[in-house]
Amino acid sequence: MSALFPQSSRAGIAEAVYGKMPDGREVKIWTLTNASGMEAKVTEYGAILVSLKAPDKTGKLADITHGYDTLEGWLTNSSYFGATVGRFGNRIANGKFSLDGKEYTLVTNNDPGGIPCALHGGTEGFCKKLWKGEGFSGDSGSGVKLAYTSADGEEGYPGELSVEVTYTLTDQNELVWEAKATTKAPTVLNIVHHTYWNLSGDPTTSINDHEMTIYAGHYLPTNAGLIPTGDKAPVEGTPLDFREPTVIGKRVEDGFEALKLAGGYDHAWVLDGTPDGGLVRAARVRDPESGRVMTVSTNQPAVQFYGGNFLDGTTTGKGGVKYQHRTALCLETENWPDAPNNPKAPSAVLRPGETYYHKMVHTFSAE
Repeated sequence: MSALFPQSSRAGIAEAVYGKMPDGREVKIWTLTNASGMEAKVTEYGAILVSLKAPDKTGKLADITHGYDTLEGWLTNSSYFGATVGRFGNRIANGKFSLDGKEYTLVTNNDPGGIPCALHGGTEGFCKKLWKGEGFSGDSGSGVKLAYTSADGEEGYPGELSVEVTYTLTDQNELVWEAKATTKAPTVLNIVHHTYWNLSGDPTTSINDHEMTIYAGHYLPTNAGLIPTGDKAPVEGTPLDFREPTVIGKRVEDGFEALKLAGGYDHAWVLDGTPDGGLVRAARVRDPESGRVMTVSTNQPAVQFYGGNFLDGTTTGKGGVKYQHRTALCLETENWPDAPNNPKAPSAVLRPGETYYHKMVHTFSAE
């Protein structure tokens, strides 16, 4: 079993050894705290958010994320709990795309509806890599900067890619996740943060009683393989209309085609507004019982809301809890799924001399 061996600590941040990789490489973990007592833990393995403790309306702190207690657990992380996923988060149809007249073939590792696709970077994406981390503390808060170099051809993607992911916990009760990347050859990119949230602090409860707001008037319909068909559709009059606060479970079992194909909510919403270098609101989630509220803002054009449909009790997580159906949700800000194959999507191409930048801000409160 892994243990924590304190190496250093200073105001707002503590560094420790989390364990070792199967090949003997050491893995570090950082514990970040802010003035309100919030706590975030980040590890070098997978650039993963291991846990986040936030206060409820009485001030009681609880971990509101799914995951594992030890590094050994995280090494089995097939659900992408807390992970930084890439090179391309979400799905690419048939594991193929064309760039500058050349077709590339990726590893296919998912087949919803019996239709193969490349999911979240492939068999061994960013979430299974050992990154190099460095803690920091400053006026903006305490954080961890993690670096990884993805080789040309890794999982089928072209171009050597230099990636930097930063987590910052601020005294404004914000968890800021940022991803930057540069490439030596043209490539496609969609680096995504993939934490599973349950704002109750009790991982045995359903998130169907949470209230959700998604700031989007359109979503992306998909085929049976959960690949967008190419066009966006209005949420008006559908169970995917979350423009006003709505209990998640209220319509999840409606006989709507999109819900039937995905087994519940697992869709991309096209966000209202244009970031123009800044941020737009993506979503707001509230747990009525605990009073915890999480708002998400981003500089990306879409958000994938996943309602934990594939959790089935077979994964044993923190504290020995077996994570049941819909006991957590994901809000993944991102480009459109399958963007490299969709001319109507925002471009996912990164070229030499350009810098990819994805910013996602989670703000926590209670009411």
